Amino acid sequence: MQFDTPADEENAAGPDEGAFCVAALYRFTPIQDCAAIRGPLLALCQAQGIKGTLLLAHEGINGTIAGTEQAIAKVLDHIRAVPGCADLDVKLSSAATMPFHRMKVRIKREIVTMGEEGIDPRASVGTYVAPEDWNALISDPETIVIDTRNDYEVAVGSFSGAIDPETSSFREFPQWFRTQRDRLLSEGRAPKVAMYCTGGIRCEKSTAFLKQEGVDEVYHLKGGILKYLETVPEEQSLWEGECFVFDQRVTVGHGLAEGSYALCHACRRPVSEEDMASPLYEEGASCPACHDERSEAQRARYRERQRQEALAAEQGQSHIGAIYPSAGSRTGSGN
Repeated sequence: MQFDTPADEENAAGPDEGAFCVAALYRFTPIQDCAAIRGPLLALCQAQGIKGTLLLAHEGINGTIAGTEQAIAKVLDHIRAVPGCADLDVKLSSAATMPFHRMKVRIKREIVTMGEEGIDPRASVGTYVAPEDWNALISDPETIVIDTRNDYEVAVGSFSGAIDPETSSFREFPQWFRTQRDRLLSEGRAPKVAMYCTGGIRCEKSTAFLKQEGVDEVYHLKGGILKYLETVPEEQSLWEGECFVFDQRVTVGHGLAEGSYALCHACRRPVSEEDMASPLYEEGASCPACHDERSEAQRARYRERQRQEALAAEQGQSHIGAIYPSAGSRTGSGN
């Protein structure tokens, strides 16, 4: 389940009994002393058995965490008590098993890395479009639809007709747009530009960036793909494929059911059943996408890591070496 406001959260049922509650959250708000917030927040998460990653920066907070429903509620209450975080954007879903290995609270320059100076979603952002209104917007032939996610995310699912920037990290998006601007906005026309991402945070920055670049009519999907998949019935959906998420579930589908993809622990890209049938796939060591990018020495190290993970699993222990991709890179947390 995904919620955009605390009120929505209070009026909805929780995850299935026995499942872990997964909370994807963010808020753009000025935070002057990230270090002062980090210590108590990490201590609370650890005391409640929460795992996942939270990022703090002077521009706000972002991350995904998992735990029991009660533990997640306590951590969300704690974050909402931070000045400026009362209207925290939270999307909840469930997982059959704990989708993270450990708990991290990190201080960063940005809560989602774009690398552009002067981008402030609090000052200027695109028009939010509710999931139930999204189909009409992107079906309009005058609307340019842009997927702001990374290439490995787009590969497993997207909206029909959306433009894929083919970026490997969100940091590449500004340069892609500047290079493609004349083609996208040909003949001086001012089309509607609709953008989307996993949970909404990247669109906060990408729409603010486009407005700074002089594009006036910019829209983005409120709550991201996750809210759309939860809200819009599958028979009415324009989504094709699955949605990559930044934890061990790897992908989710309509109704936020866990998807069919696994994760290559060598390159952190999603792998399909077809990929796993390839002779270039070796569990924990390589997949068709990364086989030619890695040396045999690297694959040997990955095999040893895989062996250690298997050994830990046999002993009923968690191996904390797994790192999941983020919006800005192939490690960390993202929305």
